[in-house]
Amino acid sequence: MTRHDEHITTGLGEECGVFGAYDLDGRDVAASIYYGLFALQHRGQESCGIAVTDTFGQRNVLSRKGLGHVNDVFDEEELSKLKGNLGVGHVRYSTAGGTRVENAQPLVINYVKGTLAIAHNGNLVNAIELRRELEYTGAIFQTTIDSEVIAYHIARERLNTRTAEDAVKNAMKKIRGAYALVVSSPRKMIGARDPFGLKPLCIGKRDNAYFLASESCAIAAVDAEFVRDVLPGEIVTITKEGIASDMTMAVPEEQHARCIFEYIYFARTDSTIDGVNVYHARILAGKALAESHPVDADLVVGVPDSGLVAAKGYSERSGIPYGMAFHKNSYVGRTFIKPKQSDRESSVKIKLNVIPEVVKGKRIVMVDDSIVRGTTCANIIKMLKNAGATEVHVRISSPPFLHPCYFGTDVPSNEQLIAHSHTTEEIRKMIGADSLGYMEVSKLKDMVGGLKYCDACFTGNYPMEVPGCDISHAFE
Repeated sequence: MTRHDEHITTGLGEECGVFGAYDLDGRDVAASIYYGLFALQHRGQESCGIAVTDTFGQRNVLSRKGLGHVNDVFDEEELSKLKGNLGVGHVRYSTAGGTRVENAQPLVINYVKGTLAIAHNGNLVNAIELRRELEYTGAIFQTTIDSEVIAYHIARERLNTRTAEDAVKNAMKKIRGAYALVVSSPRKMIGARDPFGLKPLCIGKRDNAYFLASESCAIAAVDAEFVRDVLPGEIVTITKEGIASDMTMAVPEEQHARCIFEYIYFARTDSTIDGVNVYHARILAGKALAESHPVDADLVVGVPDSGLVAAKGYSERSGIPYGMAFHKNSYVGRTFIKPKQSDRESSVKIKLNVIPEVVKGKRIVMVDDSIVRGTTCANIIKMLKNAGATEVHVRISSPPFLHPCYFGTDVPSNEQLIAHSHTTEEIRKMIGADSLGYMEVSKLKDMVGGLKYCDACFTGNYPMEVPGCDISHAFE
């Protein structure tokens, strides 16, 4: 994949978020999609879009997309123009392809059989070869994203299949990687999840309307009832007859590989993914950290937002009181999309402020979800000590990042991962911590019960062959 590490200065890139709605009674769904995307805003903040169609009318697709947050791109007037009872929406963080409006989703494809609108979360490992193959047979690409490769394959397969869901299934036979897809065809909403289950997707229902979403928090946001998760490898087709399921692409359960970082960082704490509550998983992570890396201290604090719940778990297991040491400014964009190194430190201070009365004269345990380059962590430790903390002991609720991710999480190349070229003790000194402890790889399984998961960014054990990866190692 073409990686765009220049867009990230600290921390991790987001996943993307997908949302679909189909009201069988014919009511407009644009507002519901808007609220669903709002609930998924944490998964992507670079661009967003909505595409709708009226299954009772001429079935034209109306769409609007743009750069920025959901409430930057859409207002009441824009939403009122999107008339239709079937639609898909997307929030995006660029994992492959640059930040430009052409790469915003959903993608709308007009072809001989009609119109498809497609929203995709994930990354393909064979996108370059598939794209080249399509280009040599006359395809002209408008974007630089994997999703257009998927869209072309679905459209081409549809010429030779009886149904749109069969076209999705045939396309899935060609693409390799991580994906959750929501597709609207003239009278159907189709959801598909990669055979490994790397990307989440779930189903909701409200009255006579069905929803597909990356996370259950988005189902709740539209006041719908959570029905179930789409299974790894499953294709669900929603029509006026209800939900149909196709498990042709499923693989044995022991090959499933859900992204462990959904539970550590990406997902909202009020979401439940594949039966595992994210809040509970993070509490367990904090408890595991306290067992592996105890320390004498006066207060446990979490770095907002994804470090807060793990910090509470650490406090519960260690018996050290839990406190709120930071005020987070909710109106500032994520620090790691600042393009210039010089902007980085100032943006951390604007976004996060230490409350001196909480930390002054105290030995602090600071819990965060990850260390990628170490810059943000070092700045926060410095802020705590400047505010009067006598000691800062850092505990990280994930193991050290040692390998890049090829499946849609912007874990950068090895050279940019601080843990790839430095020992834990070296990192401790570089960030200015009094001690540093990471989650043990062997304890990740306790977070998610019996679920099979992908931890390749920590171990190098990829669930499939990836670029430059030895096949035998990939399937260990």
